[in-house]
Amino acid sequence: MNLFTKQGGFIVIKDNLDHVYQNIYAACDNAGRCRKDVSLIAVSKTKPVSMLMEAYDYGCRVFGENKVQELLDKYEVMPKDIKWHMIGHLQRNKVKYIVDKVALIHSVDSLKLAEEISREAVKKQVEVSILIEVNIAGEDTKFGVTANDTEKLVREAALLPGISIKGLMTIAPLTMNPEDNRQYFAKLKQLSVDINQKNIDNVNMNVLSMGMTGDYMIAIEEGASYVRVGTGIFGDRQYPVK
Repeated sequence: MNLFTKQGGFIVIKDNLDHVYQNIYAACDNAGRCRKDVSLIAVSKTKPVSMLMEAYDYGCRVFGENKVQELLDKYEVMPKDIKWHMIGHLQRNKVKYIVDKVALIHSVDSLKLAEEISREAVKKQVEVSILIEVNIAGEDTKFGVTANDTEKLVREAALLPGISIKGLMTIAPLTMNPEDNRQYFAKLKQLSVDINQKNIDNVNMNVLSMGMTGDYMIAIEEGASYVRVGTGIFGDRQYPVK
């Protein structure tokens, strides 16, 4: 079940998380995968700290944000054992603010962005883990490198100091039927396997970030290691950032 629970008009985050975890476990069991191989990213964009803390108190330690400023604001006030993931489109002029604060940048879609991350990582003497974002469905409205150009970007970015390529990420099309996206998740998985077989230095294809509230069970069955769930935990985006 992907619906989120409300009681008296209030979103019940604990119950929603229970539903999501049950779905993750069921999808793992269906695919014959080990449950510990799939991690949940609680996508907290536009949500207030109070809601994030409810999820934190129930055990969530991985949160995903789309905007740099929102990530920074929450980073400053929330517990320091949280692993923050930058999952939204990242502008090069914002890279310097987050390279030493995030566990993973999911949305690297150009060599120029990878180069900027590398420069800032070297300045701050950190190693930044990144994923290459792939526009696997070829949608005009989505960011991401094409499937055909992915290996080229991987090879170029792998030469840069201060970054480590951990795998691939995609945002599948919005659809009423989650099964429609199975083909895209399978294609991203195969792409990761193909690249991994090339044994490129500084490249590890163990991470696949794919699947959101509407289709994360399908994504898990096709090999996702991170699923990004927001609405299924926190409800619709309706809280402006203060």
